[in-house]
Amino acid sequence: MYLGINGLGRIGKLSLWHHVSRKHFSGLVVNTGREVGGGLADLAAIIERDSTYGRLGTYLHGHTAGRMIQELDEEKGSMVINGVPVRILREARNPLDIAWRENDVKLVVDTTGVFKDPTADASEGRGAMRGHMQAGAEKVLLSAPFKIKSKGLDMPDDAITTVMGINDDMYDPARHNLISAASCTTTCLSYMIKPLMERMGADRILSASMVTVHAATGSQQVLDRLPGAGAADLRKNRSILNNIILTTTGAAKALSLVIPEMEKIGFMAESVRIPTSSGSLIILVLNLQDELDTPTKRADINSIYREFSEVTPYLEYTEQQNVSSDILGTPRAAAVIEASETHTRTAAIPVNLGKVKGATVAAGADPVLNVPVTQAVVYGWYDNELGSYTNMLGDLTVKVADEMV
Repeated sequence: MYLGINGLGRIGKLSLWHHVSRKHFSGLVVNTGREVGGGLADLAAIIERDSTYGRLGTYLHGHTAGRMIQELDEEKGSMVINGVPVRILREARNPLDIAWRENDVKLVVDTTGVFKDPTADASEGRGAMRGHMQAGAEKVLLSAPFKIKSKGLDMPDDAITTVMGINDDMYDPARHNLISAASCTTTCLSYMIKPLMERMGADRILSASMVTVHAATGSQQVLDRLPGAGAADLRKNRSILNNIILTTTGAAKALSLVIPEMEKIGFMAESVRIPTSSGSLIILVLNLQDELDTPTKRADINSIYREFSEVTPYLEYTEQQNVSSDILGTPRAAAVIEASETHTRTAAIPVNLGKVKGATVAAGADPVLNVPVTQAVVYGWYDNELGSYTNMLGDLTVKVADEMV
């Protein structure tokens, strides 16, 4: 089987790294949609070196490795990377026009971040993700959350959002052709929430909130620039090199797609972008209904994560003190729990039943009820590019490929 990769940005390039290392597919077909530099040799140089993760050869084989890209053929648009044949397509940007069929590609990973609407018509505008299927692909993986632009439209029956190890068992090969791998933040968050829900039960979580302290992405500007006409958020056009930038995240909405029980819990998600190239952090705050005589302690929460990390490759538990660069390249760890920073505090919260809708208070009874609530704070690191998200996307890609009928 040949794997198609549409786009060669951060996730596209690192997905290429992942698959030339893994060698699960017979070959890769990468669509850049345009010429790059002076030709194939320049593109090879871009693939082989990375400002965040170093050289491809070092990533694959350590510091003694030589050059990994060989047999460049400008006319055919082909090269061999770590022994894996790679074909480069440089003509079409609209998915409808990409030569997947001509190159025997039936599975495509779209990493462009452009084609996110599973309801969009493939023939309109710049195209849509369904255009990949009209061009010969049978299934399309999206390296971003779905985003339906037209209000009132439901998610199509053939589309699903999955996180490996959380809800990938819901993927039905006979039904689902469009598969979103959610986002890096949703992936990390799901592995911070799921262990607690499985052990404590969703009913005990009264409310939750999170802030992701997130590395820069391509949506930030290197230097200040004028915003476009009608822009509502002027901060997006400020320099990420010089600023901490408040922004938004769709992690809360996407989380309910992979963990449906979250719909019953009051949840908020915020995001702050910082001037680092990769390596991000989620600060998760939960309010748990508890008992004063046996309150939930820090050790209780840490033990849940420690035990969960022993049965899944996607959660790492550490009692070391880390900084963001320590997380880079961590293989397949959706979340790295910084156990030394887990904190809890239990208190009796006075609740006036007279102000609670539907509650009744007997005549002469005290309307104030003291409810024991534990507030817990958990820190989870994640490599939002290669280590966490791209490697887990690679696992999902292989799972889908192996189950294609």
